[in-house]
Formats: sequence, C-alpha cells, structure tokens
Amino acid sequence: MPGPYWWLWAGVLVNRLGGLVVPYLSIYLTERRGASVAQAGAIASLFGLGSIASGPVAGMLADRLGRRTTMTLALALAGSGMIALGYVERLELIAAGALVLGFLAECYRPAMSAAVADLVPELEDRLRAYALFFWAANLGFSVALAAAGLLARVSFRLLFALDGLTTLAFGGLVALKVPETRPRGGPAPAERALAGLVLALRDRELVKLVGLNFLAALMLWQAHATLPLYLRARGLSTSTYGALMALNGLVIVVLQPFVAPAVQRFDAARVLSLSGVLVGAGWGLNALAATTPAYALAIVVWTLGEILSTPTGSALVAELAPPSLRGRYQGLYAMSWAFAAATAPAAGALVLARLGARALWGGCLGLGLLLALLHLAAAGPRRRRLEASRAARAPAG
Repeated sequence: MPGPYWWLWAGVLVNRLGGLVVPYLSIYLTERRGASVAQAGAIASLFGLGSIASGPVAGMLADRLGRRTTMTLALALAGSGMIALGYVERLELIAAGALVLGFLAECYRPAMSAAVADLVPELEDRLRAYALFFWAANLGFSVALAAAGLLARVSFRLLFALDGLTTLAFGGLVALKVPETRPRGGPAPAERALAGLVLALRDRELVKLVGLNFLAALMLWQAHATLPLYLRARGLSTSTYGALMALNGLVIVVLQPFVAPAVQRFDAARVLSLSGVLVGAGWGLNALAATTPAYALAIVVWTLGEILSTPTGSALVAELAPPSLRGRYQGLYAMSWAFAAATAPAAGALVLARLGARALWGGCLGLGLLLALLHLAAAGPRRRRLEASRAARAPAG
C-alpha cells in the first residue's frame, strides 16, 4: 500500500480508539440525564438522522473540493462539537447537538473511501485495503469499549472529551501527512455539482446495493441502540457490556486478516448472502440467551457476518464508480448506514418496549434471511454491470 494510505489507516485507528460516546449514549441519557428508554432511542436516532445528509454532501465536496480538504474540515468540526456536547445538560439541547454532530461526524467517510479508491487501483488490493481499515477501526473500537466502561464510572464527560480529541488528532494527521488524491482534470460538465449525484442515483446496481446494506445496518446498529438497554435490564453492568462489545472488535481483529484473502476467491453476492444469514442468526440468538457466555456467542456469530460484508460492500462500490464520481458513490453508500443509524435506535427501542425482546431478536433473524435471498437475486445483474464497467475502462486494443 502507498504511504498516504497508511497515514489514513493510522488516523482511523486513533479516531476509533476514542470512539467512546455512541456505544454508551443511551446509558448516559437514561442514567445521567433522566431520559426514558424511548427518549434515549429517539436522541440516539438523531445522530443517524443528521448523518443522512452527510453522505451525499460530503461525497460531492470530496469530488469538488478534494478528499484532503473535506476530511480535514469535517474532522476538525466534529471533534470540537463532541467536546462541547459533553457540557450540555438539557435533553432538548442534547438532541439538537446530536443532530448537528451526526452530520459532522460522518462527513469524512466518503472522502476517505474515495481516497482509498484513488490510491489503490486494483480490485483485489482495494478489498484488502478496505479490510485493513475495517480491522484498524475495530482494533481501536474494541480497546475503546473496554476502556469506556471503566471511564464511565469516573465521568461521562471524560468520554466526550477523549472522543473529540482523538477526532481532532485524526484531522491533524490528514492535514499534515495525506496529499490530495482526487484525479486530475476535474469533473466533466455533466458530472458537476448535483448533476453528478443524479448520475449516481441512476445507477440501479448502486441503488440496490445501498438498499441491501441498509437492511444489514439496521441489525448491526442494534449493538449501539437496544442491546445496551436490553443487557442493562438483564442485570449486566456497564463494564460487562463494554467487555462484551469489545469482543466484537476482538473477533474482527483476530479473524479479519485470514477472512479477507479467503473471500476474494468467491463471488461477492454469495459472500454477502452468507453474511446476511450470520448477522440475522447472531441477533436471533439473543432471544435464547440468558447468560453472559450466551450473549458473547451471539456477538461472535453476527460479527462473523459483519467481517464478510463491510469490506466487500465498500470494494463493490469503488468498482462500480467512475473515477470522477467516487466521492458521490461512496457518499450514497455511507447514507445507507446513516439511514440505519437514524431509524434503528428508535425502531428497536419501540419494538423492545411494546412487543418485547423475543419479537425484536426474532425480527432480526427473519430480516437476515430475507437479506441473504435478496443478495442472491441481485447477483446476475450486478455481475453484468461490473463486467460492462471493466470493459469500458479497459484500454483499447
């Protein structure tokens, strides 16, 4: 991998080492700010609601202003905003801050993903590149979760401060060490401003992939929404929850280097279909779990599905995208995570409160199986679309 890639990788690791707030937000709101379960779920959803706009906006800025400028500005604003949010006490102001910070905190992602596609031209290397990012993020996140459970006993405000400072450190690395990677020559007239976003939206295979990833993200986001509330209701402490969620990152750190090379040999649709089965089954196991080891087993199963899907999806988006629209394509893909972040906490909390845990976890199992079938159905058209894209980019003769 080229040198700038590794500085981005290091920035992701540093940033995720400080990813302390979101996993404990619902606990913070209910235990420190007096919010109900429904209010905590709604406020957590505002992070996702704010990030919905960040994908297309940041993707367009990455294609227009450049990857480096977009990342630096976004990370500086997000880090400062996270520190400030730790000093806000009123729920309505926390809700407003969550909405704004949700937008700012996710603006760097499309630019970063586009920069990886710029720096790493070959499909197999891109899959490895995105897998290494995923590995670094979860290495940092597993450490952060374990530490956050202990730090939360001292001060929740400390979580906000450390989260913001590590985000600022990532921005500093980008500003000092990462050059601009946007392809030279600028966008074609038909690809300027909103016109480029319209072109991306007309790509049916991209839109289908975005929709299917949304379904997967709905389940994965329960880890930051209903799962902490559910485990606390079952008598688990914040430190135990932190240790369980650190297991998610630990499994990724241990297995990702072995899984990433292995999945390159298989069709992406089959990989994503298997991922849907594993994610659904993992969340479904919570309906049967009653002990900490059983909850740990459920986390391991859905984590295996996450390992399969996340790098594969990012690499597919990069392969679908024309070079001048990489930021917009990655922005739309990021928007699928944002829609899930906006809807999953509130929807999960509502189902948990009104229908109970078995309905929530059983629904995740059904959704995972449906996702697997939909990926298999999309395999043929997606393969033909990729073959056409490769043929169009191949040099004549």
